Amino acid sequence: MAEVTAQTRIEAPAGKIWDRLTDFDAYGEWNATHTDFPKGGPKTLEAGASYDENMKLMGFPAEVTWTVRELEPGRLLDVRGKGPMGVSLGMRYALTPDGEATTVRIDGTFTGAAVSLMAGKLKDSASAALNESLRKLAGLVS
Repeated sequence: MAEVTAQTRIEAPAGKIWDRLTDFDAYGEWNATHTDFPKGGPKTLEAGASYDENMKLMGFPAEVTWTVRELEPGRLLDVRGKGPMGVSLGMRYALTPDGEATTVRIDGTFTGAAVSLMAGKLKDSASAALNESLRKLAGLVS
């Protein structure tokens, strides 16, 4: 298993960040691993909804089928995915308002036999991608 976390404080209200975080038409503007939604992205954002995403992980293309596990609009989006070679992924986006600013935390998990072979490299790559994503997100909403 590989686990990664990235967190930053963004000088913008949580609602503005949430709107950008869940604008799937513009997802690639901030998400460093995203390349495409082959079927147009999620149709609805609710617990149980699923969607496919094309991504790049460690420089390799991967298609992941995500399912929304938990959703608190404006606060929390928790998704679990199935990727290639039996890899399971989890991404949890948590927003904590702090006056006119917001702390944004992303927790990612990767499990599966293939992960154990490359856990260190995957952890480094995913951590860099999450931090880049937060930097881009902050630039879009600040």
